[in-house]
Amino acid sequence: MNIVSFIRNLYENRKLIGNLAKNDFKTRYAGSYLGIMWAFIQPIVTILVYWFVFTVGLKSGTVNDFPFALWLMAGIIPWFFFQDALNSGTLALVEYSYLVKKVVFKIDILPFVKVLSALFVHVFFIFFVILVYALNGYMPTPYTLQVFYYSFCLICIVTGMVYFTSAIMVFFRDLNQLISVILQVGIWMTPIMWNIQILPQNLLWIFNLNPIYYVVVGYRDAFIYHGVFWQRPETTIYFWVFTILMYIIGTKIFKSLQVHFADVL
Repeated sequence: MNIVSFIRNLYENRKLIGNLAKNDFKTRYAGSYLGIMWAFIQPIVTILVYWFVFTVGLKSGTVNDFPFALWLMAGIIPWFFFQDALNSGTLALVEYSYLVKKVVFKIDILPFVKVLSALFVHVFFIFFVILVYALNGYMPTPYTLQVFYYSFCLICIVTGMVYFTSAIMVFFRDLNQLISVILQVGIWMTPIMWNIQILPQNLLWIFNLNPIYYVVVGYRDAFIYHGVFWQRPETTIYFWVFTILMYIIGTKIFKSLQVHFADVL
């Protein structure tokens, strides 16, 4: 499945994908009193906990003379989306096993449905952060528009990943637990809650190998530092090469294992 045919497939099934994504988002919290409000409460509580620990407990008042809480928010909201999309996308085929068993259903749209479902919350938090920044005197600028480019970057890379992980998950059910452990480590290794400038320059290349770090830096450029993505040509090229390779590998594995999904599930 090349990129052109993938985009064509998404376009041809856009209504089905949209309906499935909206239904997935609604049913995720079905049965609870607050319903979909939990999708917004949990990230906000997480941000408040980290703010309290680092600002009150560890006295991290500012980062480069910028309020730590705002600096943290700019970096952590892309991580929330990546984490949610990867976790839910990995379980896409298992959760929709009843659709996988239908011969006529296009099961290759299911991982993307999960990514789109996670995007609903992410879009809310983008505008939430813009509002919080504005209330603190940091008004939107033309640089802020770059956040939509970096959101697109996240969608592309996590889509490639979930085609790989969702296919493997059918045969190796421990994968979801393994991903949870990797994400727990990854949030500290990106880095999101600490300033990478405290490290020696000769170690920075290690973190630049992490494609999500490219996105986190991009969000902070959009909200705080007013940098532009073409000022980082090497990391931009690296990110897109990594993303394209991840997509190619993920979709090829998905297609090669697809004939066995219904039998295993």
